[in-house]
Amino acid sequence: MAIPCSSQPEQGYIKSGLIPKGTHRFPYAQTKQVKEHNMTNYDITINQARVMDPESRLDQLKNVGISQGKIAMISDSPLNGEQVIDAPGQILCPGFIDLHCHPQDTQIFEVQALDGVTTTLELEVGTSDIEHFYSKWENQSPINFGASIGHIPVRMKVMKDPGVFLPSGDAGRKLASNPEIAEMQHLIRKGLEKGALAVGFGLDYTRGASRWEVIQMFKVAAEYNASCHVHLRGKGHLEPSNAIEALEEVIAAAAITGAPLHVVHLNSTGMRAVPQLLEMIAGANRSGLDVTTECYPYTAGMTKIESALFDDGWQENYGIDYEQLMRPDTGEYLTAKTFSEYRESGGWIITFSTPEESMKAAVKSPLTMIATDSIIEDGKGHPRTAGSYTKVLGEHVRENGDLDLMSALSKMTIMPAQRLQGRAPAFLNKGRIKQGADADIVVFDPLTVKDQSTYTDPIKPPIGLNHVIVNGVPVVSNSKLEEGALPGKGIRAKIR
Repeated sequence: MAIPCSSQPEQGYIKSGLIPKGTHRFPYAQTKQVKEHNMTNYDITINQARVMDPESRLDQLKNVGISQGKIAMISDSPLNGEQVIDAPGQILCPGFIDLHCHPQDTQIFEVQALDGVTTTLELEVGTSDIEHFYSKWENQSPINFGASIGHIPVRMKVMKDPGVFLPSGDAGRKLASNPEIAEMQHLIRKGLEKGALAVGFGLDYTRGASRWEVIQMFKVAAEYNASCHVHLRGKGHLEPSNAIEALEEVIAAAAITGAPLHVVHLNSTGMRAVPQLLEMIAGANRSGLDVTTECYPYTAGMTKIESALFDDGWQENYGIDYEQLMRPDTGEYLTAKTFSEYRESGGWIITFSTPEESMKAAVKSPLTMIATDSIIEDGKGHPRTAGSYTKVLGEHVRENGDLDLMSALSKMTIMPAQRLQGRAPAFLNKGRIKQGADADIVVFDPLTVKDQSTYTDPIKPPIGLNHVIVNGVPVVSNSKLEEGALPGKGIRAKIR
C-alpha cells in the first residue's frame, strides 16, 4: 500500500519518537536509492518501512524480505517478492505478544489480530488439560496461541467443582486437605511435562487456598523453571486484605521457592495502590528475585459477578458501589436490586474501579508489559480485547506523550518474549525483527493508529493498523482480515 510523500516536517510528533528528529514524515523518499536491488524473490517483501526492533534498538528505514515463515533479509535496498507491500511512512515492528487472554471461541483470535496481536496466551486462568487446549485450537486460529497449567481449573478438578471457567462451588472457598494439595501438585507437574508455558493462579477467585497451598504450587513451578502468573488475592489500598498484602504473599512464595513471578493486570488489582506495588516489584528485583508485571490501558476491569470478588464487603474493599458496575451484554448500570438478581443468575460485569492516574502510572512504568486480559462472548465484553495495543500507540504515545514509541513497542514485543523464553525457547524467535526470527510482523501508521472499541461496541476494530503477518502469512491486509488465513501455531515448552 503506497502512501504519497509529504514534504513538510511533522514536528509535533518528534517528542514521542514517532518521527526521528530532523527528518520528514516519509524520510525514505528523501534518501538516495541504492542502484543494485537484491534480486532474490521472497515470498513477501515490505519495502520503504521504518523498521523498529526494541531488542536491538534498530530504528531505521529498511526493506524486509520474508521466506518460509521467517525473516530472511533486512536490507537497505528494495527487495523483490511474490507479494510486495509498499510501506513508506509506516512502522514495521514485531507482532504483539499478549500474555493474558481467555479464548472462548475463535472470534477472539480475529479481534486480537486486528489490534496487532500475533501471539495470544492464556496464562492466568490457564487449563487443567494441556493436550486438549492445544488440540482444540490447532488449525483454527489466525494467530499463535498457548496456555499455562492453571491452579484454578486444577483446584476445580480436584474438588469436583461444577464451574465452567471460574469456581462456583468448593474450589472457590474451601480449604484444601493435604491429599488434595498433593493431587494438585501432581496435576500441575503433569501439565508442565506436557509443555505448559507457565503456571497460572487466580487467588482472588480461590480464596480458600491457604498460603501454604500456594507455596506448594510455586515449588512445582520452580522445578520446571516455569513462571507463576498470578491474579493477586486482594485489591486496592485499604487494610486488611489489600493489594500490598497480596503482593507480599506471592513475592514471599517466589523468594522461598525460587519460582519466577509475573503479576497480572497490575492496574485493576492495584487500583489506588499501583505506585506502591510498582515500588515493591522494583525492590524485589533489586534483591535478586525475578518479578515482572503487566497492565492494560483502561480504568475498568471485567469479571464474573457470581465470583468471590463480590462477597460481603466488596464496596469497602474496592471503594466502588453498584453504579460503578455495568453489564456488558445490555449496557445497564446496576442498583442494589439488580445486583442481587444478576449475582444469582451470574454473568460478566464491568467494574469501573481504577483511578485514571493509577492506570497511567502502570502504563508508563518501565516495569510493565501490555497485556489485555481479553475475553469476548457473543460479541460482548470489554474493549481491551480489540483496542489495548492501538490505544497505547494512539493515546499514550502520540496524543499524550506518556511513552516514547520504542518503549511502548518494547512492552508489547520483546519484554513478553523474554518473560517466557527461558522455559519455552520458541520465544527466542518471537518479539524481534532480525534475520532468522519468525515472521510475526505488524505494520502501522504512527500518525493515524487509534483504537475504536468501546464498552458498548467492544469489538470495533482500530484504524491505522494496516498489516499483520503471522508465521509469514498475511492475516490482516489493509486493516481487513484475510478470509481463511489460519497460520497460527500452538507454542509450548519442551514436552518431557
